Amino acid sequence: MKGKAMHHLLYTLLIVLTNNSDSLAVRIAYCLQGIRVSILMNLWISVIAFAVTFLVSFYGSLIAGSLGAKLSSVIAMVILVAIGSWMILEPYLKKRRLYKTHRGNSTSLWDILQKPENADMDHSKHIDFKEATLLGTALALQNIGGSLSGGMIGLDPMLIAVLSAVVSFVIFWGGNYLSGFFVRRNLAGKAAVAGGILLILIGLSQLP
Repeated sequence: MKGKAMHHLLYTLLIVLTNNSDSLAVRIAYCLQGIRVSILMNLWISVIAFAVTFLVSFYGSLIAGSLGAKLSSVIAMVILVAIGSWMILEPYLKKRRLYKTHRGNSTSLWDILQKPENADMDHSKHIDFKEATLLGTALALQNIGGSLSGGMIGLDPMLIAVLSAVVSFVIFWGGNYLSGFFVRRNLAGKAAVAGGILLILIGLSQLP
């Protein structure tokens, strides 16, 4: 039983860390652009991460209960492998992608989903409540696949949500100190690739 609990805790940590690779990339981009995220707005982003992650993970656990453990594991495996593959390929695809130029306050949630650093809509170099709400929602929505899969393979939705909120807060809070380290070593893209590989391995481990 203790070994199983440690196994679940390890999987939860890995999923949470890979889910937050987008947050790391956004925080580095903000530091390079001189955009500040206050402690209060950081807390609000973390609350959104907690709420969305818990609801999605809990829904995943409900799906597992209705479909059965084996079928749920197979579905979770497909989702995790698909997300992991996308995380590996996306940095290379992004190099070929052209983003539209946004003017004024016309940035929408869809725009921020495509490029979260666009959340600073008024170019004020700090994130206000509205912008933090859009940014937190966009980042949380990008993590739906991992959170849903976590619930489907039997991980604790509350633990996934709490750790997601904590990691999100730490990444934005420590961004000013850590971004230079990641930028100098070009680790932001490597972190996404490593996270993708981990998700694929977690997914394959769910094979019956």
